[in-house]
Formats: sequence, structure tokens, C-alpha cells
Amino acid sequence: MTGRLDGRRIAFLTANEGVEQVELTAPWDAVREEGAQPVLLAPEAGPVQAFNHLDKGDVFTAERAVEEADPADFDALVLPGGVANPDQLRLQPKAVHFVRQFVESGRTVAVICHGPWTLIDAGVVDGRHLTSWPSVRTDLVHAGARWSDEPLVVDGNLISSRKPADLPGFCDALVEAVATAGQTAGL
Repeated sequence: MTGRLDGRRIAFLTANEGVEQVELTAPWDAVREEGAQPVLLAPEAGPVQAFNHLDKGDVFTAERAVEEADPADFDALVLPGGVANPDQLRLQPKAVHFVRQFVESGRTVAVICHGPWTLIDAGVVDGRHLTSWPSVRTDLVHAGARWSDEPLVVDGNLISSRKPADLPGFCDALVEAVATAGQTAGL
């Protein structure tokens, strides 16, 4: 059986500690079930400690350090949340540069919960419409974004959601955007 995303590669960028586990695993499973190859990137290759809110979750393995990754090698980028995850990523110049390049490429970027903090530091939210966890609202607005409290906001190549309860729509929008982009590109 073939999936809608056969042949696509999806980058998942997290810090080495602090990613909200379900915000990593639900979109990961969604794209993999459609035939895509998800690839975990982090500031350092190796262990990524996930969390279930404040409790330690599973440990995943980042295949590559983000500085060794080329955005052109991926069809989409997913930025999961968790409070500590994007707060650490935004302090990593290589991660911020990777995100900026990806957004500017026009390819799909899906971000959830506190994930937009990394977008803010990448300087790519001015004039864009996003949603997020409510506490990120002020930061987004100060960075020039239009914020709304909705389960899903799609603004061009940016897909955003607020929290784990929004994951079904978030995952569907991610799969649809990558599948549609592939059809447009003649894949």
C-alpha cells in the first residue's frame, strides 16, 4: 500500500531535552503512516529526553545535529512544543538559522504549543497569523504576528496549533499540506 507522502522527508527539530512527547510522536506517526520518512534533528545528535508535561517521558534519538542538516533535504519541518524545548532551541543559532531558512523556502512548517518561540527568534512571524499556547500570545504579538485562540491556523506555509488536544487537526493539516505541495511540485 502506498501513502500520500511516499518519498517525502519530514524534519522534526527539538532540543535535546524538554520536548512534549505527544507533540513529537503524534505528527511523527501521522506522516510515517502516510509513507513519509520522519527525521529527528536536535542541537546535538543522540539522546532527546521527552516529557509528559513535567514528568520525564521516553528518550528518542536525534539522527543528526541540526548544524549538519540542510533544509533543502526536507519537504516539511515540524516544531513540537513543551515549554523547555523551544526555549532552548531559540538560544541555538544553528537551529534558529535552520528554521529561518525553512520558513523562507516556502515549504511547510508546522508548529504547536510553545513552538512559535523558535519562529520568533528566527524573525519570521511579522505579519503572519498564528495560534499557540496562550502564554506565547504576547510574544507573538510583540513580534508582529496576528494571534488568535483557535485549534488550527494555516497561514501560507505556516501551520499552528495550541495544545495536545488540537493534534488531530494539526496532524491532518500537516499531511494535507505536504501531500498538496508534492502534487504541485509534480511528485
